[in-house]
Amino acid sequence: MEKFTTHTGLGVPLRRGNVDTDQIIPAVYLKRVTRTGFEDALFAAWRGDPEFVLNQEAYTSGSVLVAGPDFGTGSSREHAVWALKDYGFKAVLASRFADIFRGNSGKQGLVAAQLAQEDIELIWKVLEAEPGTEVTVDLEHKTVTCADVVAQFQIDDYTRWRLMEGLDDIGLTLGHEEDIVTYEATRADWRPRTLPAKHLPTIEVTPARPVS
Repeated sequence: MEKFTTHTGLGVPLRRGNVDTDQIIPAVYLKRVTRTGFEDALFAAWRGDPEFVLNQEAYTSGSVLVAGPDFGTGSSREHAVWALKDYGFKAVLASRFADIFRGNSGKQGLVAAQLAQEDIELIWKVLEAEPGTEVTVDLEHKTVTCADVVAQFQIDDYTRWRLMEGLDDIGLTLGHEEDIVTYEATRADWRPRTLPAKHLPTIEVTPARPVS
């Protein structure tokens, strides 16, 4: 997972509250078997509206989504985070997030920064008055800067650490690779074992049943 310390990108004002995951990515797109390529599915039901914010040229290349409260409610689908990331968003700002969405975001490199609703309102006004304004999300100092607006945001320390270190669940596990190898070396040969990462087995693997 890519490390996140600071990001500066075009801000997108999404003046909608209680945006659930079915609105972020409709269920029909969940049949795909990959975990990338969901950018076309993001807000699919709204993309047909020419007035929708992502259909306005000034915001099409946005990477910081500034949304209303209770973002990411509903189904726990990880696809919601995948769709936002595939489109190009690096951070979502809102005054409240659904817990599961916030958890999924932190594990996949998307910053879910919680600001006071008053600060969200100020940022919306700037982005609507001057489309194309950039927003800086500083994870180290937990600040958001948009023109003259500077606001603090909340994010739990563990998620912040994972994002700054670029560690997803696999990365965290590989951080204990030596311990895993040591543990496996003490297990009986007949027990199932985990193969060392990035290395081929050094013993010949024979089938359990004769091959006819």
